[in-house]
Amino acid sequence: MSTASGPTARKPGRRADAAKRAAIIEAASQRFFEHGFAATSIEQVAADAGVSKVTIYNHFGDKRALFVAAVELECEKMRGHFSLEDMPSGSIRSRLKAIGEAMAAFLSRPEMTRFERRIAAETEHEPAIGRAFLEAGPWRMKAAFSAFLAHASANGELAIPDPLLAAEQFAALTKGMGDLERRFGLTPDPEADRKRIEGAVEVFMAAYAPRDNPAS
Repeated sequence: MSTASGPTARKPGRRADAAKRAAIIEAASQRFFEHGFAATSIEQVAADAGVSKVTIYNHFGDKRALFVAAVELECEKMRGHFSLEDMPSGSIRSRLKAIGEAMAAFLSRPEMTRFERRIAAETEHEPAIGRAFLEAGPWRMKAAFSAFLAHASANGELAIPDPLLAAEQFAALTKGMGDLERRFGLTPDPEADRKRIEGAVEVFMAAYAPRDNPAS
């Protein structure tokens, strides 16, 4: 006979599973970012997370799926800036500036640069690793940002016929040469980043501001 306590008794198990999964992803993220995909083993992640290898395989299936989950975790902060619900209030210019600043901060982290280098090297031997990174990170963020731009266009704040293309253009303007310079060992320059972001917003607005409201 079922009782009201039945479902309640199962909740702690679900919470424990969720906590265990989160611990695994966090441990994997640290390992992948510090040591790269090839040098990270399931055994190491299991030890760091305080679980067994079997638990990891039960949750994720294989190392590549775990890698995808880890990249998604690292990209959550960036995607948060593209959430329509969490977007700070203000003009479209100020919101685009906030997004540009988030991009620069995300990409300029030393561990991000090291991680991208490792992924690029490992992709030469296993192209699926590169695609997994693109799907979990950059492509998702591009889709989220393009959705934000489409929403702003529908509201009359922008006039964008192709939000996906516009998302690429803004990202390219924001990164500029700074992203390339960081990849080749130069120290990030906050003042140069600030000027680049402000310029990116102005160029973007010049291209996509509604003609009847150019000062949005």
